[in-house]
Amino acid sequence: MGAVVLRVLAGVALLVGLAAPAGAERPDLPFTWWQTFLTTPDGARLHVDILRPPGVADDAKTPVLMTVSPYRSHLMYISHPLIEGGPSTENLPAEQALRRGYTYVIVDLRGFGGSSGCPDFGGPAERSDVVTAVEWAASQPWSTGRVGLTGTSYEAWTGMLGLAAKPKGLAAVAAFAPVVDAYSYLFMQGVSWKFSGRPVTDNGVRPADQVGIEHLAIASTPARPDALPEYQANALSMTRECAADYVALTTDHNPANPGWVERNVLDDLRGNTIPVFMGQGFVDVNTRPNRVFEAWQAMGPGDHRAWFGQWGHTDCHDRCGTPHFDDTLMTFFDKHVAGKDVEVPGPRVTVGQFDGGWRGEQTWPPADSRPLPVALRTGSYVDRGLIPGRDREIWSVSQPLTKTVHLSGLASATLELEGPPTAAVTVELYDIAPNGRATILTRGVAPVRSETTVRLLAQDWPLAPGHRLGARITDVVDDVWSHAPSNARVTVRSARLDLPVLATPRVADIPNGTPVMHARWRNEKAFQLGPDILDDPATRVDLPEPR
Repeated sequence: MGAVVLRVLAGVALLVGLAAPAGAERPDLPFTWWQTFLTTPDGARLHVDILRPPGVADDAKTPVLMTVSPYRSHLMYISHPLIEGGPSTENLPAEQALRRGYTYVIVDLRGFGGSSGCPDFGGPAERSDVVTAVEWAASQPWSTGRVGLTGTSYEAWTGMLGLAAKPKGLAAVAAFAPVVDAYSYLFMQGVSWKFSGRPVTDNGVRPADQVGIEHLAIASTPARPDALPEYQANALSMTRECAADYVALTTDHNPANPGWVERNVLDDLRGNTIPVFMGQGFVDVNTRPNRVFEAWQAMGPGDHRAWFGQWGHTDCHDRCGTPHFDDTLMTFFDKHVAGKDVEVPGPRVTVGQFDGGWRGEQTWPPADSRPLPVALRTGSYVDRGLIPGRDREIWSVSQPLTKTVHLSGLASATLELEGPPTAAVTVELYDIAPNGRATILTRGVAPVRSETTVRLLAQDWPLAPGHRLGARITDVVDDVWSHAPSNARVTVRSARLDLPVLATPRVADIPNGTPVMHARWRNEKAFQLGPDILDDPATRVDLPEPR
């Protein structure tokens, strides 16, 4: 691309330690670091940090792992300032990769960090950035020509963009909590999500409409005073027109907007054969567990791996209760990027159930997951938002179960409604313990229509004998969605729930620990139901025994 390598300290490579969170000890592994800039086909300049294992000659060929990111500014990365300067490797597998002989490359998306141009929120320009970065790294004299993309959240989204574009040299992708459909990240059937880095019961949640504005704030972060001149200029290159276009898209609730259509990569992922390692937490309140499973099911033949379970917005490094994740991830890259003759340990899909058990599957949802229809109670509710009351909800409660019913997949509800289209309808499912303690399993929302389908988020949840299934139809859950109440009455004329139930409940067969988020969810997402719901014959519905 005609980029000129700019080494720090007047042409001498600098040995520095890996960046670490504030208060943590710095790892003892140094690396050789230098910077460069790439030029994209449309003229944007992308800033690149190159980290090489110490003692490796400049022209020695190594496999490459890469993260393409909006979050790796030299000034700051999310949670701590980089007092010492240089690239942030917080929450990246850089140390493991460097110790195993990889070169680690960090690329700033256009408009972020030291790169010029307009942020594109997963659009064609950012897809082009990923192609430019991968093909550049694959062509370098210090590269074997094989590149792996890895990251979490937005840094996993860029991995999905790479899978969709299939640049020359892309050998494998690891993507945890990725976005595959930008519209579904911000909205659920037109209703805006709220976001929080904490469980959604916490205060401080914000409407999805504000996410684009927050990304612009990150993109406008100035550079360090000692940054390269081009880095400093690019960090301040945001234009008013660029910001206006970004906000206009990210605040548009209409899924037919062509900008949203072109930011849905699911069709481009169908039949993918590039090895992919995918992960998603069922209790993630940021990139929620819905469309990523469509992406997983769309994969073609290949050595694909997945971890799905009871954790939040993260990968599984030290976060989901297992010591096996790091070795599985790096062995995956050793096989497909480094070309080593190794076998990736573990099952094709590692599943963390809500009861704390772990098991292996060939796919998820499992092949024997079948919809079990359940008729729900009808009635009416008032779409009024914050003000609580029984007139905001219609409860359905099953009989106590005589055997385990294992939910595994994505539930849906089909409703016939009467009410204005400005009103909303939510369907929630609960696991009700014998003592009446109800824990949320999953939920979904949609605008009121005469015929409405509500698609609920995915879960893997064994309902134990003696427990009951609860379903609540209501307007909005105020700390989950942002919706102006219509204050109108909505009548539910019919309601059918389709539960994804396994023909054979699973027995946990992988020894592992319990994710911290799992325990927090049990404590923070449960409440006591009263006899007005539990003992009222009018709330009772029949849950058929699975066949």
